[in-house]
Amino acid sequence: MAILVDAQTKVICQGMTGRQGTFYAEQAMGAGTNMVGGVTPGKGGTRHLGLPVFNTVADAMAETGADASVVFVPRQSAAAAIDEAIAAGMPLIVCVTERIPVLDVVRIKRRLEDSQSRLIGPNCPGIITPGECKIGIMPTDIFQPGRIGIVSRAGTLTYEAVAQTTAQRLGQSTCVGIGADPVQGMSFVDCLELFMADDATAGVVLIGEIGGVAEEQAAEYLKTHPSGKPVTAYIAGQFAPAGRRMGHAGAVIQHGLGDAASKIRALKGAGVHIAESPVTIGETMARALTGRGV
Repeated sequence: MAILVDAQTKVICQGMTGRQGTFYAEQAMGAGTNMVGGVTPGKGGTRHLGLPVFNTVADAMAETGADASVVFVPRQSAAAAIDEAIAAGMPLIVCVTERIPVLDVVRIKRRLEDSQSRLIGPNCPGIITPGECKIGIMPTDIFQPGRIGIVSRAGTLTYEAVAQTTAQRLGQSTCVGIGADPVQGMSFVDCLELFMADDATAGVVLIGEIGGVAEEQAAEYLKTHPSGKPVTAYIAGQFAPAGRRMGHAGAVIQHGLGDAASKIRALKGAGVHIAESPVTIGETMARALTGRGV
């Protein structure tokens, strides 16, 4: 088992005929993803990468049975592409595009509340269930099928957590990069709920960073919904100065809120095993599993 995507997931790519869409669609297909088509308005009826291209998401779903879409559309059109997928009833939407205006994402969040769709992103590396399905831009060579769920706000630290759990021979059930914009689709809590219910996931690695309260919300969820599965966390930005944006829009500390220390305290209070350094994520997870007899 896995969460959200597996070998049966049928994926379309919005923007597949563009440079980025072409490159990453090919990468996904090479990783075994069941890519069934693409969407580029005005190019419906053509073929690209050996797959059919449709004018709309609704057409693609009707013809292929697609149940997931990845958005490789420029930021000025990305919100409209997500809106289209929501309107078509796409179950899972992954948006890699960065720098979408925050107000557009706020509006999208409101639409999601009244829909049957889930959104990962925007500004995220995507999701992968190793050996079965890759949607996004994650490098597949560091992944190994296994039993650790990974959910991360941080960009390349996601890959560090993957590489270390692979080195520890734990592998990954599913890895979700939720993105680090101030407003996003799926949250830590959303992913934790799925991982805790997944029989194939024995433990979870959570990679957080400064800014916002997503990690504190995750800690509260873990306190109120104990599952017995160990959780290991690393929080990036422990030495970041207050009031300065660090790397992207979501990583900022303001008025004493969102700092690494408060996040670490909250997670420790929920029984989470804290990795003191990025290089100890894998061994911290391995010790946590051993301590639980897993």
